[in-house]
Formats: sequence, C-alpha cells, structure tokens
Amino acid sequence: MNTMYEPVIGLEIHIQLLTNSKLFCHCSTCFGAPQNTQVCPVCLGMPGVLPVLNERAIEFGIRLALATHCSIAERSIFARKNYFYPDLPKGYQISQFEDPLCSNGFIEVNDTESTHRIRITRIHIEEDAGKSIHAEEYVDADQTLIDLNRCGVPLLELVTEPDIRSPQEAYLFLTKLKQLVQYLDICDGNMEQGSLRCDANISIRPLHSKTLGIKTELKNMNSFKGVEKALEFEFNRQVQEIQNGNRIKQVTLMWDDKLNCVVPMRSKEMAHDYRYFPDPDLVPVIIRHSTIDTIQKKLPELPEDKLKRFMEDYKLPQYDAEVLTESKEIADYFEAVAKEIKDYKSVSNWIMGDVLRSLNEGKITINEFAIEPGRLSELLHLIEKKVINLTIAKTLFTKMMSDKRAPSELVTQLGLSQVSDTTEISALIDKILGQHQKEVADYLSGKVKIFGFLVGQIMRESKGRANPQVVNEILKDKLEKQRESNWGCIKS
Repeated sequence: MNTMYEPVIGLEIHIQLLTNSKLFCHCSTCFGAPQNTQVCPVCLGMPGVLPVLNERAIEFGIRLALATHCSIAERSIFARKNYFYPDLPKGYQISQFEDPLCSNGFIEVNDTESTHRIRITRIHIEEDAGKSIHAEEYVDADQTLIDLNRCGVPLLELVTEPDIRSPQEAYLFLTKLKQLVQYLDICDGNMEQGSLRCDANISIRPLHSKTLGIKTELKNMNSFKGVEKALEFEFNRQVQEIQNGNRIKQVTLMWDDKLNCVVPMRSKEMAHDYRYFPDPDLVPVIIRHSTIDTIQKKLPELPEDKLKRFMEDYKLPQYDAEVLTESKEIADYFEAVAKEIKDYKSVSNWIMGDVLRSLNEGKITINEFAIEPGRLSELLHLIEKKVINLTIAKTLFTKMMSDKRAPSELVTQLGLSQVSDTTEISALIDKILGQHQKEVADYLSGKVKIFGFLVGQIMRESKGRANPQVVNEILKDKLEKQRESNWGCIKS
C-alpha cells in the first residue's frame, strides 16, 4: 500500500437472523425454497395487512449488543425507509433510524503486533428486501426476475465508526464478527447464501492527517477476502486519482470479482434521500432491565473466554487454542474427545491435523464429519494402550471415514494389531539386515542416517504393525553388537 496516504474505512454489515419465521409475519425463512413460495400478504405489502413483530429477533439483537459492549435502548422505534426498487413490493423497508436498538459498542481485533478497538456506532433491526435475478442461465440478457422469498427476513445491521485503517483489519473484523454471531447462535455466517453481507465505505487522507476525505461505498462483495481485495483496489484507485490532480466523487461502486475491479453503480445517497417516517402500524419496542438480565444469564461462553479456558484448563499453546475455538462446533468436538483422553495435546494434534484436513478436503462441516467424537476417542485409546502404533492409527483413521464399525472391531477384523513380540521383531530385523548388507556396512562406517532407512524397511516389511519403539531398541542393539564384533576382528 502507498505509505503517503492511509485509508479510513467503515463497514455496514447485514446479519441475517436464525429465526424460523420472518420479522413481521409467519412465513418461513428457510434458504433454498422455490422462488416466491415463502410469501404472504404481509411481506408482500398487500393493502390492509398489519405487521406483528417477531420477539425472537429482538432477543437476538440484545444478545449481540451484550457481546459487543453496546448500550441497549429502553425504547426503540421502527420507521419506514422509503425508496423504490423492483424487489421491494411495499415501496418502503421497515427499519430503525432515529432510535436504534443498540449503540456505542466495540469489537477488538488482534494482528501480529497489537490490539485495535473498532467502535460500533449502532446495531438496528430491519427487514430484508427481495432478490433480483439477472443471471443469464435463468433469463434473457434484457430481462430480470424477482424472487420475494427474502422479503421480510429479519436482519441486524451493524454499522462501525470509521476506525479501520487497512483492508486487512477489515478482514480481521469480519472474521471476528462471524465467529461471534455463530457462537451466539443468531446467524450461520454463510456469505454465499447472503446470511452475512458487507458494504464498505472508504476514503483516503495523508498519513497522520485528522481530516476525513470524500468517501465511496463498495457493494457486491461475497466473501471476506473479496472485501479485502475490493478495499485494496479502491484505496489504490483513490490514491491514483488524487496524485493525478482529480477530486474523489462520492459514488456507490460495485466490486466485480471476475475482473478484480470496481464498477460505478450510482451516485451515493444521503440518509435524507430515503425519507424515513415512523411506522404507524408498529408500537415502540420497550426493553426492561429484567429482560436484559435474563438474556445475559443465558449467553453462551464467548470465543475469548473459551480461548483463555482452553489454554488454562487443557494447557494448550495459544496457537492450538485459537485454531480449536475459531469454530464453536470444533471446540465442542475437541471437548467431547478430551473427556475421554487426558493427553489433551495429542487430541489437539489429531483434530488440527487429520480432522481439519478431512473437513477441508471434503468441504464439509464438523457436524457432517463421519467420525464422531466417541470413535476418535476410542482410536486414541488404542494408541495409548499400544494396541496400535501411530502409523496404523493413520491407516485406521482413513478406514473409519467410510466404515462405521468401532475402531477395535476394525483392528481385529483387519489384523492391524501392533506387533510387540521381541522374538518376532528380532527375526524380522535379521531378515532386513541380511537383505541390506551394504547399508549395514555404511552405517557401521559412520553414516548414522542409514539407521532411519533400516527402520523404514522393517516397518514396511511388517506393514506398519511392528512396535516402532521395540524395533528401534532391538535394531540398535544388533547393530552395536555387530560393530563390536567387527572391532574384535580388527584387534585380532
């Protein structure tokens, strides 16, 4: 990034709530239903209908407010935000303007060097609009289809102060917020399905200046990395404009992910352009202190608290704890295994390694993973009891992905038990030493790395079943005796 200027970034984030029904009616919020099948006279804005507020949405808003240190208004009101768009059948969106549910909070993000507090201006509740479909696979190039299933779906809109000073910091903030709403169980955080959507405002100013520049708004970013890339592009574009002697225009820009550039969309609206009016059909929302206290007591353990507990209770390194608590489901999976296996670092290694790799390769969540915590616990018990070694355990783990039988049953039926019998291993070693006399001579002449090669050949011959510790002990003893025998020949 250009070191003569700094970006000033603020985010507007829409968080789709995990309620079963919409904000003002009983229609389902389930994603993926056939177009225009989850609608009714209320969310379609038919004459004579009355909205009824979904109490669950208020509760979810209070949860996020408490987790982000916000003040919660005792009285908030809904307003009609008037504007025309084809996917907004009422001609207005029910939102909150002058009196939002929550305000004046913050979220702290950590980079490699410091912690930065990003202030939250407000969090308010509003209903979603419908969806315009321009994709060519559905319509001709000059046509647009409208799906109104999303009309009335409850959202929280979180607006930050312009406290973000880099695209990377914006990425960290979004990652932290996604983790938080998932822990609170108020949003699934799925950007691909539109459950978490972000618009960004960005301006630039000379480094160390306190004056704000002219801002532009970025839309159409469908991933956290997309937000980061779009902000980097727009920062560099604005710097180039200023250096060329041009003035930044206040416009709304669309991010084109395929072309990796911004495309002008329209001139930027101001708040007064929307013409907000109090909604005459909805009474003010009154929040009692007792309600806040009840919700506070029911809050789940939040990510930062869980991170500290994992480090203290399980004696895990900070890096392990951060990886395991990044997802509440992964953290729960770890704790379920850790109830049975007290070698917590070993549990962490397996989950961070084999389990997470399997999830990434299969593009699945831990809830879809084939190996339940109890089966992984049993696998690790077999290692602890030296029934199998680590090599066999890796093979068995792969087998368990497609075979639901218990690990102990698989070990018996597939003949995977570890061989620790010294007589059997000694005979196996003699066979390998006889086949690799040149390598033995090289080892005895001082090439100590040959030892690892010989161990590998023995383990290969045993199909991984030989106890590595016993193999190392017997092999070393045999080679040392052979060395002594060779020295005896020289002396005589």
